[in-house]
Amino acid sequence: MPNVTKITSRNYPIQKGNIALLIIDVQNGTYNEKEESKRPYFYQEAKQKTIPNIAKLLKQCRESNIEVIYTTIESLTADGRDRSLDYKLSGFNFAKGCWESKVISELKPLDDEIILPKTSSSLFNSTTFDYILKNIGIEQIIVTGFLTDQCVDHTIRDGADRGYLMICASNGCNTESIERHEQALSAFGGYCRVAKVEELLREITIE
Repeated sequence: MPNVTKITSRNYPIQKGNIALLIIDVQNGTYNEKEESKRPYFYQEAKQKTIPNIAKLLKQCRESNIEVIYTTIESLTADGRDRSLDYKLSGFNFAKGCWESKVISELKPLDDEIILPKTSSSLFNSTTFDYILKNIGIEQIIVTGFLTDQCVDHTIRDGADRGYLMICASNGCNTESIERHEQALSAFGGYCRVAKVEELLREITIE
């Protein structure tokens, strides 16, 4: 584990023994063929770049025995009464166990990988994520998924405030437009290391 008293930069290299890959909200309810007509930029970017990049990172993390954790938007109830006020106002309600709450087939979790249903933008606020990370001994988190300027942003800021070394895989995240994506990276870049998937893959494969 890194000695926090000796860390002087957010560009701290990957430490395989205490790092996890987090995949946020890449699920049937946020990515499906119906989204292509409603959100053409988001859908095409996700299909052609974001999801393939996450898949590469996921494969290498599994081969390197790096912990993989998923979170999905999923209520604990059918009517979503347990959701945050923000999710209620936004109209997000994927009922417990529904198709929309499942991780997409391209990134299907393995049997022993952790999936945390959340009802808030940051899973730190509506799941036992922090508790789980401490139990496993995680201090670094690679963040991927949807949306760069919402759930990814909020999670990175919350993680940084809790003392985790946050890493944003910049081309493993996606939102509604390139402008929103780049503005988000610029805004929360002060809370994390921002790196492309290719860079992270090179570090992970170093023995």
